[in-house]
Amino acid sequence: MIGRLTGILLEKNPPQILLDVQGVAYELDVPMSTFYNLPVLSERVVLHTQLIVREDAHLLYGFSTNDERVTFRQLLKISGVGPKLALSVLSGLSLHDLAVAVANKEAGRLTKIPGVGKKTAERLLLELQGKFTATSSGGANRAVPTQGSDIINALLALGYNEKEADWAAKQLSADASVSDGIRQALKLLSKA
Repeated sequence: MIGRLTGILLEKNPPQILLDVQGVAYELDVPMSTFYNLPVLSERVVLHTQLIVREDAHLLYGFSTNDERVTFRQLLKISGVGPKLALSVLSGLSLHDLAVAVANKEAGRLTKIPGVGKKTAERLLLELQGKFTATSSGGANRAVPTQGSDIINALLALGYNEKEADWAAKQLSADASVSDGIRQALKLLSKA
């Protein structure tokens, strides 16, 4: 619903910020990785957002990169992981460190994050397996969520179930852009 906000940073009270967008102030919770990269107060900032609607509240979460938002969404799909725990994971480990911990199945690294016990760490490792790919950037390995997850999220938002979205994403070529991938996936699903 609210995918991105651009505005003036009014307040910074970890993990919450207040962002003025053309006269409307939005309260956002952000992971510490985003918080540390925020500019000084009264400066312009652009954040990718995730709106979560509950019975008792509408909660808005902000991220400095789309990769953080995609990872947040992946974490929310895991049983027993809510927004607060997902923010803790993103605050406790960088995306690269999280991907390395998942790839190496390092549950001990995850249990150092506040709120993550042994069982939750094992569930995170199991559910996140294969959700990251290692890419090389300037000789240093860094991990980013797969582009397929953007396509899958788009298909889920359009009403397809997870099985259909996963199947369609697997049929696409690895070099397809996200927008082309969504178009091709929709064609595949309409024929299936």
